[in-house]
Amino acid sequence: MSHSAAAAEPGPGRTTDVLDFDEILTQIGEFGRYQRRNYLLICLPVLFAAANSLSYVFTAGTPTYRCYVPGCDSIESPDYHADWVHIAVPGTRSKKGTFKPATCERYVANETSTFSWEPLPEGQCTAANFTKEHERCLQFVYGSQERTIVQEWQLMCQENAWKLAFVGTTHFAGLVIGTAMFGYLADRFGRKRIFLFCILFMAVTGIAQALAWDYISFLSFALLNAVGTSGVYPLAFIIGVEMVGPRKREMSSIVLNYFYAVGEALLGLSVFLPNWRQLQLVLSIPPLIFLGYFWIVPESVRWLLARNQREKAGVIIRRAAEVNHRDISIELLASFKQQELDMESSCSDSKQKEKKEGSQIWLAVKEVFASHILIFRYVNMLFIWAVNAIVYYGLSLNSTSLSGNKYLNFTLVCLVEIPGYTLAWVCLRKLGRRLALSGSLLLCSVTCVASGYMTMRANWLIVSLFLIGKLGITSSFAVIYTYTAEMMPTVIRSGGVGVMSTFARCGAMLAPFVPLLGSYYEPLPMLLFGAASLMAGLLSLLLPETFHMKLPDTVEEAIALGK
Repeated sequence: MSHSAAAAEPGPGRTTDVLDFDEILTQIGEFGRYQRRNYLLICLPVLFAAANSLSYVFTAGTPTYRCYVPGCDSIESPDYHADWVHIAVPGTRSKKGTFKPATCERYVANETSTFSWEPLPEGQCTAANFTKEHERCLQFVYGSQERTIVQEWQLMCQENAWKLAFVGTTHFAGLVIGTAMFGYLADRFGRKRIFLFCILFMAVTGIAQALAWDYISFLSFALLNAVGTSGVYPLAFIIGVEMVGPRKREMSSIVLNYFYAVGEALLGLSVFLPNWRQLQLVLSIPPLIFLGYFWIVPESVRWLLARNQREKAGVIIRRAAEVNHRDISIELLASFKQQELDMESSCSDSKQKEKKEGSQIWLAVKEVFASHILIFRYVNMLFIWAVNAIVYYGLSLNSTSLSGNKYLNFTLVCLVEIPGYTLAWVCLRKLGRRLALSGSLLLCSVTCVASGYMTMRANWLIVSLFLIGKLGITSSFAVIYTYTAEMMPTVIRSGGVGVMSTFARCGAMLAPFVPLLGSYYEPLPMLLFGAASLMAGLLSLLLPETFHMKLPDTVEEAIALGK
Protein backbone atom coordinates (compact mmCIF):
# COMPACT_ATOMS: atom_id res chain seq x y z
CA MET A 1 0.00 0.00 0.00
CA SER A 2 1.18 3.49 -0.83
CA HIS A 3 -0.22 6.94 -0.37
CA SER A 4 0.92 10.44 -1.25
CA ALA A 5 -1.99 12.69 -0.51
CA ALA A 6 0.11 15.49 0.78
CA ALA A 7 2.24 15.56 -2.31
CA ALA A 8 -0.64 16.85 -4.34
CA GLU A 9 -1.07 19.97 -2.29
CA PRO A 10 0.02 23.27 -3.79
CA GLY A 11 3.11 24.78 -2.36
CA PRO A 12 3.36 28.23 -0.81
CA GLY A 13 2.63 31.01 -3.21
CA ARG A 14 0.59 28.86 -5.63
CA THR A 15 -2.88 29.15 -4.19
CA THR A 16 -4.18 31.61 -6.77
CA ASP A 17 -3.26 29.69 -9.91
CA VAL A 18 -4.67 26.48 -8.44
CA LEU A 19 -7.96 28.24 -7.72
CA ASP A 20 -8.12 29.61 -11.26
CA PHE A 21 -7.48 26.19 -12.74
CA ASP A 22 -10.23 24.76 -10.52
CA GLU A 23 -12.58 27.36 -12.00
CA ILE A 24 -11.64 26.27 -15.50
CA LEU A 25 -12.23 22.63 -14.52
CA THR A 26 -15.79 23.48 -13.49
CA GLN A 27 -16.34 24.76 -17.04
CA ILE A 28 -14.59 22.03 -19.02
CA GLY A 29 -15.85 19.28 -16.68
CA GLU A 30 -14.42 18.12 -13.36
CA PHE A 31 -14.32 14.51 -14.50
CA GLY A 32 -15.37 14.47 -18.12
CA ARG A 33 -14.57 12.01 -20.85
CA TYR A 34 -11.06 13.43 -21.29
CA GLN A 35 -10.19 13.00 -17.61
CA ARG A 36 -11.83 9.58 -17.35
CA ARG A 37 -9.76 8.25 -20.24
CA ASN A 38 -6.45 9.57 -18.91
CA TYR A 39 -7.31 8.58 -15.35
CA LEU A 40 -7.89 4.98 -16.44
CA LEU A 41 -4.59 5.00 -18.34
CA ILE A 42 -2.57 6.11 -15.32
CA CYS A 43 -4.31 3.53 -13.11
CA LEU A 44 -3.19 0.58 -15.25
CA PRO A 45 0.55 0.78 -14.37
CA VAL A 46 -0.46 0.84 -10.70
CA LEU A 47 -1.65 -2.77 -11.10
CA PHE A 48 1.90 -3.88 -11.95
CA ALA A 49 3.52 -1.62 -9.35
CA ALA A 50 1.33 -3.17 -6.66
CA ALA A 51 2.12 -6.69 -7.86
CA ASN A 52 5.86 -5.93 -7.93
CA SER A 53 5.68 -4.48 -4.43
CA LEU A 54 4.73 -7.88 -2.98
CA SER A 55 6.15 -10.28 -5.56
CA TYR A 56 8.87 -11.36 -3.12
CA VAL A 57 6.16 -13.10 -1.07
CA PHE A 58 6.20 -15.78 -3.79
CA THR A 59 9.58 -15.40 -5.51
CA ALA A 60 11.33 -15.62 -2.12
CA GLY A 61 8.65 -17.72 -0.45
CA THR A 62 9.35 -20.96 1.37
CA PRO A 63 7.89 -24.01 -0.39
CA THR A 64 6.67 -27.04 1.53
CA TYR A 65 9.51 -29.56 1.84
CA ARG A 66 10.98 -32.32 4.00
CA CYS A 67 14.03 -34.57 3.97
CA TYR A 68 14.44 -37.19 1.30
CA VAL A 69 14.58 -40.65 2.93
CA PRO A 70 16.75 -43.12 0.96
CA GLY A 71 15.09 -46.48 0.50
CA CYS A 72 11.67 -45.19 1.50
CA ASP A 73 11.17 -42.41 -1.02
CA SER A 74 10.84 -43.29 -4.66
CA ILE A 75 13.82 -42.07 -6.66
CA GLU A 76 11.71 -41.04 -9.66
CA SER A 77 8.63 -39.54 -7.99
CA PRO A 78 8.86 -39.18 -4.20
CA ASP A 79 5.60 -38.41 -2.39
CA TYR A 80 5.73 -35.64 0.23
CA HIS A 81 2.59 -37.00 1.93
CA ALA A 82 3.59 -40.68 2.01
CA ASP A 83 1.93 -42.74 4.76
CA TRP A 84 5.23 -43.69 6.39
CA VAL A 85 6.62 -40.15 6.71
CA HIS A 86 5.90 -39.88 10.45
CA ILE A 87 8.05 -43.00 10.97
CA ALA A 88 11.12 -41.72 9.10
CA VAL A 89 10.93 -37.97 9.72
CA PRO A 90 10.41 -36.11 13.02
CA GLY A 91 7.69 -33.51 13.15
CA THR A 92 4.73 -32.11 15.03
CA ARG A 93 1.04 -32.86 15.10
CA SER A 94 -1.55 -30.13 15.23
CA LYS A 95 -4.47 -30.30 17.64
CA LYS A 96 -6.48 -31.59 14.69
CA GLY A 97 -4.07 -34.51 14.30
CA THR A 98 -2.38 -33.33 11.10
CA PHE A 99 1.28 -34.34 10.94
CA LYS A 100 3.77 -31.70 9.82
CA PRO A 101 7.21 -33.17 9.08
CA ALA A 102 10.41 -31.35 9.98
CA THR A 103 12.09 -29.62 7.07
CA CYS A 104 15.76 -30.43 7.49
CA GLU A 105 16.03 -33.47 9.77
CA ARG A 106 15.19 -37.16 9.52
CA TYR A 107 15.60 -40.16 11.78
CA VAL A 108 18.86 -42.09 11.53
CA ALA A 109 18.49 -45.49 9.88
CA ASN A 110 18.74 -48.41 12.29
CA GLU A 111 21.92 -50.08 11.09
CA THR A 112 21.58 -52.95 13.59
CA SER A 113 18.23 -54.05 12.19
CA THR A 114 17.72 -56.93 9.82
CA PHE A 115 18.80 -54.58 7.03
CA SER A 116 22.26 -54.42 8.59
CA TRP A 117 24.44 -51.91 6.72
CA GLU A 118 22.51 -52.17 3.47
CA PRO A 119 20.14 -49.38 2.30
CA LEU A 120 16.50 -49.89 3.21
CA PRO A 121 14.50 -51.64 0.48
CA GLU A 122 12.31 -49.09 -1.27
CA GLY A 123 8.78 -48.92 0.13
CA GLN A 124 9.51 -51.18 3.15
CA CYS A 125 9.61 -48.60 5.94
CA THR A 126 8.64 -49.50 9.49
CA ALA A 127 9.46 -48.00 12.86
CA ALA A 128 12.04 -50.75 13.42
CA ASN A 129 14.08 -49.41 10.52
CA PHE A 130 14.86 -46.12 12.33
CA THR A 131 16.29 -44.94 15.62
CA LYS A 132 15.09 -41.84 17.43
CA GLU A 133 18.32 -40.00 16.69
CA HIS A 134 18.15 -37.10 14.23
CA GLU A 135 20.43 -36.29 11.34
CA ARG A 136 20.58 -33.43 8.85
CA CYS A 137 19.86 -34.05 5.20
CA LEU A 138 20.99 -32.51 1.93
CA GLN A 139 18.25 -33.86 -0.35
CA PHE A 140 14.62 -32.80 -0.13
CA VAL A 141 11.13 -33.77 -1.22
CA TYR A 142 8.73 -30.94 -2.10
CA GLY A 143 5.00 -30.78 -1.52
CA SER A 144 4.18 -28.93 -4.74
CA GLN A 145 5.59 -27.83 -8.10
CA GLU A 146 6.39 -24.38 -6.70
CA ARG A 147 9.96 -23.29 -7.38
CA THR A 148 11.40 -20.23 -5.62
CA ILE A 149 14.86 -18.91 -4.88
CA VAL A 150 14.91 -21.37 -1.97
CA GLN A 151 15.56 -24.31 -4.31
CA GLU A 152 17.53 -22.18 -6.76
CA TRP A 153 20.28 -21.27 -4.29
CA GLN A 154 19.82 -23.84 -1.52
CA LEU A 155 18.29 -21.49 1.06
CA MET A 156 16.59 -24.26 3.01
CA CYS A 157 16.43 -24.70 6.78
CA GLN A 158 16.15 -22.31 9.71
CA GLU A 159 19.65 -20.86 9.40
CA ASN A 160 18.70 -19.38 6.02
CA ALA A 161 15.28 -18.02 7.04
CA TRP A 162 16.74 -14.58 7.70
CA LYS A 163 17.98 -14.38 4.11
CA LEU A 164 14.43 -14.80 2.82
CA ALA A 165 13.07 -12.23 5.27
CA PHE A 166 15.89 -9.86 4.32
CA VAL A 167 14.55 -9.77 0.76
CA GLY A 168 11.47 -8.01 2.14
CA THR A 169 13.58 -5.66 4.23
CA THR A 170 15.66 -4.78 1.16
CA HIS A 171 12.44 -4.05 -0.72
CA PHE A 172 11.31 -1.55 1.91
CA ALA A 173 14.75 0.07 1.92
CA GLY A 174 14.30 0.62 -1.81
CA LEU A 175 10.90 2.18 -1.20
CA VAL A 176 12.42 4.66 1.25
CA ILE A 177 15.11 5.66 -1.25
CA GLY A 178 12.71 5.98 -4.16
CA THR A 179 10.03 7.88 -2.26
CA ALA A 180 12.53 10.50 -1.12
CA MET A 181 14.05 10.85 -4.59
CA PHE A 182 11.15 10.79 -7.03
CA GLY A 183 9.04 13.36 -5.20
CA TYR A 184 11.75 15.96 -5.76
CA LEU A 185 12.42 14.86 -9.35
CA ALA A 186 8.71 15.06 -10.24
CA ASP A 187 8.55 18.63 -8.98
CA ARG A 188 11.70 19.49 -10.92
CA PHE A 189 11.28 17.70 -14.26
CA GLY A 190 7.55 17.04 -14.52
CA ARG A 191 5.06 14.42 -13.36
CA LYS A 192 4.78 12.53 -16.64
CA ARG A 193 8.49 12.18 -17.37
CA ILE A 194 9.34 10.80 -13.94
CA PHE A 195 6.21 8.63 -13.93
CA LEU A 196 7.33 6.99 -17.18
CA PHE A 197 10.92 6.73 -15.95
CA CYS A 198 9.72 4.88 -12.83
CA ILE A 199 7.72 2.46 -14.98
CA LEU A 200 10.73 1.83 -17.23
CA PHE A 201 13.09 1.41 -14.26
CA MET A 202 10.63 -0.96 -12.55
CA ALA A 203 10.33 -3.08 -15.70
CA VAL A 204 14.05 -3.25 -16.50
CA THR A 205 15.13 -4.07 -12.95
CA GLY A 206 12.32 -6.61 -12.66
CA ILE A 207 13.57 -8.39 -15.78
CA ALA A 208 17.10 -8.27 -14.38
CA GLN A 209 15.78 -9.75 -11.14
CA ALA A 210 14.31 -12.67 -13.09
CA LEU A 211 17.73 -13.26 -14.67
CA ALA A 212 19.66 -13.07 -11.36
CA TRP A 213 22.47 -15.63 -11.08
CA ASP A 214 22.83 -15.80 -7.27
CA TYR A 215 21.30 -14.55 -4.03
CA ILE A 216 23.35 -11.33 -3.91
CA SER A 217 22.46 -10.34 -7.47
CA PHE A 218 18.79 -11.12 -6.77
CA LEU A 219 18.92 -8.94 -3.66
CA SER A 220 20.59 -6.08 -5.54
CA PHE A 221 18.03 -6.08 -8.33
CA ALA A 222 15.20 -6.39 -5.77
CA LEU A 223 16.45 -3.18 -4.15
CA LEU A 224 16.56 -1.36 -7.49
CA ASN A 225 13.16 -2.73 -8.49
CA ALA A 226 11.67 -1.36 -5.27
CA VAL A 227 13.21 2.05 -6.02
CA GLY A 228 11.43 2.14 -9.37
CA THR A 229 8.19 0.71 -7.99
CA SER A 230 8.07 3.32 -5.23
CA GLY A 231 7.43 6.15 -7.68
CA VAL A 232 4.63 4.66 -9.76
CA TYR A 233 1.73 4.88 -7.30
CA PRO A 234 2.55 8.32 -5.79
CA LEU A 235 2.99 9.93 -9.20
CA ALA A 236 -0.17 8.30 -10.54
CA PHE A 237 -1.90 9.70 -7.46
CA ILE A 238 -0.58 13.21 -8.09
CA ILE A 239 -1.38 13.17 -11.81
CA GLY A 240 -4.87 11.86 -11.07
CA VAL A 241 -5.65 14.38 -8.34
CA GLU A 242 -4.30 17.27 -10.40
CA MET A 243 -6.42 16.48 -13.46
CA VAL A 244 -9.84 16.37 -11.73
CA GLY A 245 -12.01 19.01 -10.09
CA PRO A 246 -12.24 19.66 -6.32
CA ARG A 247 -15.39 17.59 -5.85
CA LYS A 248 -13.84 14.53 -7.49
CA ARG A 249 -10.52 14.36 -5.65
CA GLU A 250 -11.68 12.00 -2.91
CA MET A 251 -13.12 9.72 -5.55
CA SER A 252 -9.94 9.76 -7.62
CA SER A 253 -7.76 8.77 -4.67
CA ILE A 254 -10.00 5.95 -3.46
CA VAL A 255 -10.40 4.44 -6.94
CA LEU A 256 -6.63 4.44 -7.37
CA ASN A 257 -6.39 2.52 -4.08
CA TYR A 258 -8.86 0.00 -5.50
CA PHE A 259 -6.55 -0.55 -8.46
CA TYR A 260 -3.62 -1.01 -6.07
CA ALA A 261 -5.51 -3.68 -4.11
CA VAL A 262 -6.47 -5.53 -7.30
CA GLY A 263 -2.84 -5.38 -8.46
CA GLU A 264 -1.68 -7.01 -5.24
CA ALA A 265 -4.37 -9.67 -5.55
CA LEU A 266 -3.20 -10.55 -9.07
CA LEU A 267 -0.19 -12.21 -7.45
CA GLY A 268 -2.55 -14.96 -6.39
CA LEU A 269 -2.53 -16.05 -10.04
CA SER A 270 1.07 -17.15 -9.51
CA VAL A 271 -0.47 -20.54 -8.72
CA PHE A 272 -0.38 -20.94 -12.53
CA LEU A 273 3.25 -19.75 -12.66
CA PRO A 274 5.05 -21.93 -10.10
CA ASN A 275 8.51 -20.93 -11.35
CA TRP A 276 9.64 -17.67 -9.74
CA ARG A 277 11.56 -16.53 -12.83
CA GLN A 278 8.49 -16.84 -15.03
CA LEU A 279 6.40 -14.95 -12.47
CA GLN A 280 8.89 -12.09 -12.30
CA LEU A 281 9.03 -11.81 -16.08
CA VAL A 282 5.23 -11.72 -16.36
CA LEU A 283 5.19 -8.84 -13.86
CA SER A 284 8.02 -6.94 -15.57
CA ILE A 285 7.67 -7.21 -19.35
CA PRO A 286 4.07 -5.94 -19.87
CA PRO A 287 4.73 -2.53 -18.18
CA LEU A 288 7.04 -1.67 -21.08
CA ILE A 289 3.86 -1.10 -23.10
CA PHE A 290 3.06 1.91 -20.91
CA LEU A 291 6.03 3.81 -22.33
CA GLY A 292 3.62 4.69 -25.15
CA TYR A 293 2.00 7.06 -22.66
CA PHE A 294 4.69 9.56 -23.64
CA TRP A 295 2.55 10.35 -26.70
CA ILE A 296 -0.88 9.74 -25.12
CA VAL A 297 -1.07 10.97 -21.52
CA PRO A 298 -0.68 14.75 -21.03
CA GLU A 299 1.57 16.43 -18.50
CA SER A 300 -0.09 17.78 -15.36
CA VAL A 301 -1.56 21.20 -16.22
CA ARG A 302 -0.95 22.38 -12.68
CA TRP A 303 2.75 21.54 -12.96
CA LEU A 304 2.97 23.33 -16.32
CA LEU A 305 1.38 26.42 -14.80
CA ALA A 306 3.71 26.30 -11.82
CA ARG A 307 6.60 26.22 -14.31
CA ASN A 308 5.00 29.01 -16.37
CA GLN A 309 4.63 26.83 -19.47
CA ARG A 310 1.30 28.43 -20.34
CA GLU A 311 1.25 27.51 -24.03
CA LYS A 312 1.48 23.78 -23.33
CA ALA A 313 -1.11 24.12 -20.56
CA GLY A 314 -3.45 25.98 -22.91
CA VAL A 315 -3.22 23.25 -25.55
CA ILE A 316 -4.19 20.59 -22.98
CA ILE A 317 -7.06 22.70 -21.60
CA ARG A 318 -8.51 23.33 -25.05
CA ARG A 319 -8.17 19.65 -25.94
CA ALA A 320 -9.96 18.63 -22.72
CA ALA A 321 -12.79 21.08 -23.42
CA GLU A 322 -13.13 19.72 -26.95
CA VAL A 323 -13.27 16.06 -25.87
CA ASN A 324 -15.69 16.88 -23.03
CA HIS A 325 -17.89 18.93 -25.42
CA ARG A 326 -17.63 21.97 -23.15
CA ASP A 327 -16.81 25.64 -23.75
CA ILE A 328 -14.55 27.97 -21.79
CA SER A 329 -15.73 31.53 -21.23
CA ILE A 330 -13.54 34.16 -22.87
CA GLU A 331 -13.40 36.18 -19.65
CA LEU A 332 -12.13 33.27 -17.54
CA LEU A 333 -9.55 32.23 -20.11
CA ALA A 334 -8.36 35.84 -20.47
CA SER A 335 -7.95 36.26 -16.72
CA PHE A 336 -6.23 32.89 -16.56
CA LYS A 337 -3.70 33.94 -19.23
CA GLN A 338 -3.20 37.33 -17.63
CA GLN A 339 -2.32 35.70 -14.36
CA GLU A 340 0.27 33.54 -16.10
CA LEU A 341 1.79 36.69 -17.64
CA ASP A 342 1.97 38.13 -14.14
CA MET A 343 3.76 34.97 -13.04
CA GLU A 344 6.26 35.35 -15.88
CA SER A 345 7.03 38.93 -14.92
CA SER A 346 7.72 37.87 -11.35
CA CYS A 347 10.19 35.08 -12.20
CA SER A 348 13.14 37.32 -11.30
CA ASP A 349 11.92 37.34 -7.70
CA SER A 350 11.58 33.55 -7.45
CA LYS A 351 14.93 32.96 -5.75
CA GLN A 352 14.14 35.52 -3.06
CA LYS A 353 10.72 33.90 -2.55
CA GLU A 354 12.29 30.46 -2.25
CA LYS A 355 14.74 31.73 0.35
CA LYS A 356 11.90 33.34 2.27
CA GLU A 357 9.84 30.15 2.11
CA GLY A 358 12.85 28.14 3.28
CA SER A 359 13.37 30.40 6.26
CA GLN A 360 9.66 30.12 7.11
CA ILE A 361 9.91 26.32 7.08
CA TRP A 362 12.92 26.27 9.39
CA LEU A 363 11.25 28.76 11.70
CA ALA A 364 8.15 26.56 11.85
CA VAL A 365 10.28 23.48 12.59
CA LYS A 366 11.97 25.31 15.48
CA GLU A 367 8.59 26.35 16.85
CA VAL A 368 7.37 22.75 16.65
CA PHE A 369 10.34 21.51 18.68
CA ALA A 370 9.73 24.28 21.20
CA SER A 371 6.18 23.04 21.83
CA HIS A 372 5.77 20.09 24.21
CA ILE A 373 2.22 19.62 22.92
CA LEU A 374 3.30 19.22 19.29
CA ILE A 375 6.32 17.07 20.15
CA PHE A 376 4.08 14.63 22.05
CA ARG A 377 1.48 14.73 19.29
CA TYR A 378 3.90 14.10 16.43
CA VAL A 379 5.92 11.43 18.27
CA ASN A 380 2.60 9.73 18.98
CA MET A 381 1.79 9.90 15.28
CA LEU A 382 5.20 8.48 14.34
CA PHE A 383 4.49 5.45 16.50
CA ILE A 384 1.01 5.00 15.01
CA TRP A 385 2.42 5.28 11.48
CA ALA A 386 5.08 2.65 12.23
CA VAL A 387 2.49 0.28 13.72
CA ASN A 388 0.26 0.73 10.68
CA ALA A 389 3.08 -0.17 8.30
CA ILE A 390 4.36 -3.16 10.29
CA VAL A 391 0.90 -4.65 10.81
CA TYR A 392 -0.33 -3.91 7.27
CA TYR A 393 2.62 -5.53 5.53
CA GLY A 394 3.05 -8.18 8.23
CA LEU A 395 -0.49 -9.45 7.68
CA SER A 396 0.07 -9.63 3.93
CA LEU A 397 3.23 -11.67 4.45
CA ASN A 398 1.72 -13.87 7.16
CA SER A 399 -1.30 -14.72 5.00
CA THR A 400 0.66 -17.42 3.16
CA SER A 401 1.16 -19.31 6.44
CA LEU A 402 -2.58 -19.70 7.06
CA SER A 403 -3.98 -23.19 6.63
CA GLY A 404 -5.66 -23.82 3.32
CA ASN A 405 -4.69 -22.63 -0.14
CA LYS A 406 -2.04 -19.94 0.33
CA TYR A 407 -2.71 -18.39 -3.08
CA LEU A 408 -6.41 -17.99 -2.33
CA ASN A 409 -5.70 -16.67 1.16
CA PHE A 410 -3.26 -14.09 -0.20
CA THR A 411 -5.74 -12.97 -2.85
CA LEU A 412 -8.50 -12.53 -0.28
CA VAL A 413 -6.18 -10.60 2.07
CA CYS A 414 -5.41 -8.18 -0.77
CA LEU A 415 -8.98 -7.82 -2.06
CA VAL A 416 -10.30 -7.08 1.44
CA GLU A 417 -8.46 -3.76 1.13
CA ILE A 418 -11.24 -2.56 -1.20
CA PRO A 419 -13.92 -2.60 1.55
CA GLY A 420 -11.20 -1.34 3.90
CA TYR A 421 -10.73 1.84 1.87
CA THR A 422 -14.49 2.19 1.57
CA LEU A 423 -14.86 1.83 5.34
CA ALA A 424 -12.27 4.57 5.85
CA TRP A 425 -14.14 6.88 3.47
CA VAL A 426 -17.42 6.34 5.33
CA CYS A 427 -15.88 6.64 8.81
CA LEU A 428 -14.04 9.84 7.94
CA ARG A 429 -17.35 11.44 7.01
CA LYS A 430 -19.51 9.96 9.78
CA LEU A 431 -17.26 9.51 12.84
CA GLY A 432 -14.55 12.09 12.40
CA ARG A 433 -10.81 11.50 12.21
CA ARG A 434 -9.97 10.41 15.76
CA LEU A 435 -12.70 7.79 16.18
CA ALA A 436 -12.18 6.52 12.62
CA LEU A 437 -8.47 5.94 13.32
CA SER A 438 -8.92 4.47 16.80
CA GLY A 439 -11.86 2.29 15.78
CA SER A 440 -10.01 0.87 12.79
CA LEU A 441 -6.95 0.00 14.89
CA LEU A 442 -9.02 -1.56 17.68
CA LEU A 443 -10.95 -3.64 15.15
CA CYS A 444 -7.64 -4.91 13.80
CA SER A 445 -6.36 -5.60 17.32
CA VAL A 446 -9.33 -7.69 18.45
CA THR A 447 -9.48 -9.82 15.32
CA CYS A 448 -5.71 -10.41 15.17
CA VAL A 449 -5.63 -11.69 18.76
CA ALA A 450 -8.73 -13.81 18.20
CA SER A 451 -7.39 -15.42 15.01
CA GLY A 452 -4.08 -16.14 16.72
CA TYR A 453 -5.72 -18.17 19.48
CA MET A 454 -8.41 -19.98 17.50
CA THR A 455 -6.18 -22.80 16.31
CA MET A 456 -8.83 -25.43 17.11
CA ARG A 457 -11.61 -23.68 15.22
CA ALA A 458 -12.70 -24.11 11.64
CA ASN A 459 -10.28 -22.77 9.05
CA TRP A 460 -12.93 -20.48 7.55
CA LEU A 461 -13.36 -18.75 10.92
CA ILE A 462 -9.63 -18.15 11.35
CA VAL A 463 -9.31 -16.78 7.82
CA SER A 464 -12.39 -14.59 8.31
CA LEU A 465 -10.94 -13.01 11.46
CA PHE A 466 -7.63 -12.53 9.66
CA LEU A 467 -9.40 -10.75 6.81
CA ILE A 468 -11.29 -8.46 9.19
CA GLY A 469 -7.97 -7.57 10.80
CA LYS A 470 -6.53 -6.65 7.40
CA LEU A 471 -9.66 -4.62 6.65
CA GLY A 472 -9.18 -2.69 9.89
CA ILE A 473 -5.51 -1.87 9.34
CA THR A 474 -6.22 -0.87 5.73
CA SER A 475 -8.90 1.54 6.92
CA SER A 476 -6.50 2.90 9.53
CA PHE A 477 -3.77 3.45 6.94
CA ALA A 478 -6.18 5.38 4.72
CA VAL A 479 -7.40 7.54 7.62
CA ILE A 480 -3.98 8.41 8.99
CA TYR A 481 -2.88 10.25 5.85
CA THR A 482 -5.81 12.65 6.02
CA TYR A 483 -5.58 12.97 9.80
CA THR A 484 -1.86 13.77 9.79
CA ALA A 485 -2.19 16.39 7.04
CA GLU A 486 -4.95 18.14 8.99
CA MET A 487 -2.79 18.37 12.14
CA MET A 488 0.22 19.92 10.42
CA PRO A 489 0.67 23.69 9.89
CA THR A 490 0.58 24.63 6.22
CA VAL A 491 4.25 25.52 5.81
CA ILE A 492 5.42 22.03 6.87
CA ARG A 493 2.34 19.98 5.95
CA SER A 494 3.70 18.25 2.86
CA GLY A 495 7.13 17.68 4.38
CA GLY A 496 5.62 16.54 7.68
CA VAL A 497 3.46 13.88 6.06
CA GLY A 498 6.49 12.83 4.03
CA VAL A 499 8.56 12.36 7.20
CA MET A 500 5.78 10.28 8.77
CA SER A 501 5.45 8.14 5.65
CA THR A 502 9.21 7.60 5.43
CA PHE A 503 9.36 6.62 9.10
CA ALA A 504 6.54 4.13 8.48
CA ARG A 505 8.46 2.55 5.61
CA CYS A 506 11.51 2.24 7.85
CA GLY A 507 9.33 0.49 10.41
CA ALA A 508 7.99 -1.78 7.69
CA MET A 509 11.51 -3.17 7.26
CA LEU A 510 10.81 -5.21 10.41
CA ALA A 511 7.59 -6.71 9.01
CA PRO A 512 9.23 -9.59 7.08
CA PHE A 513 10.89 -10.87 10.27
CA VAL A 514 7.74 -10.95 12.44
CA PRO A 515 6.25 -14.10 10.81
CA LEU A 516 9.50 -15.94 11.66
CA LEU A 517 8.50 -15.74 15.34
CA GLY A 518 5.78 -18.27 14.56
CA SER A 519 8.45 -21.00 14.54
CA TYR A 520 8.84 -20.46 18.31
CA TYR A 521 5.17 -19.98 19.19
CA GLU A 522 2.60 -20.23 16.41
CA PRO A 523 0.18 -17.47 17.56
CA LEU A 524 3.01 -15.04 18.43
CA PRO A 525 3.01 -12.97 15.18
CA MET A 526 -0.75 -12.37 15.37
CA LEU A 527 -0.54 -11.55 19.08
CA LEU A 528 2.18 -8.98 18.40
CA PHE A 529 0.15 -7.42 15.60
CA GLY A 530 -2.87 -7.28 17.91
CA ALA A 531 -0.95 -5.80 20.85
CA ALA A 532 0.70 -3.14 18.68
CA SER A 533 -2.64 -2.18 17.10
CA LEU A 534 -4.27 -1.97 20.54
CA MET A 535 -1.58 0.35 21.86
CA ALA A 536 -1.74 2.55 18.75
CA GLY A 537 -5.54 2.63 18.88
CA LEU A 538 -5.55 3.80 22.50
CA LEU A 539 -2.83 6.39 21.90
CA SER A 540 -4.79 7.80 18.97
CA LEU A 541 -7.52 8.84 21.41
CA LEU A 542 -5.06 11.39 22.83
CA LEU A 543 -4.92 13.24 19.51
CA PRO A 544 -7.13 16.27 18.77
CA GLU A 545 -10.16 15.98 16.49
CA THR A 546 -9.73 17.84 13.20
CA PHE A 547 -13.04 17.04 11.48
CA HIS A 548 -14.76 20.21 10.22
CA MET A 549 -11.85 22.24 11.62
CA LYS A 550 -9.95 24.89 9.67
CA LEU A 551 -6.60 23.63 8.44
CA PRO A 552 -3.91 25.19 10.66
CA ASP A 553 -1.79 27.69 8.77
CA THR A 554 0.61 28.46 11.62
CA VAL A 555 2.24 26.53 14.44
CA GLU A 556 0.07 28.43 16.93
CA GLU A 557 -3.08 27.27 15.17
CA ALA A 558 -1.76 23.69 15.15
CA ILE A 559 -1.18 23.84 18.91
CA ALA A 560 -4.69 25.22 19.43
CA LEU A 561 -6.33 22.22 17.73
CA GLY A 562 -8.62 20.38 20.10
CA LYS A 563 -8.83 23.19 22.63
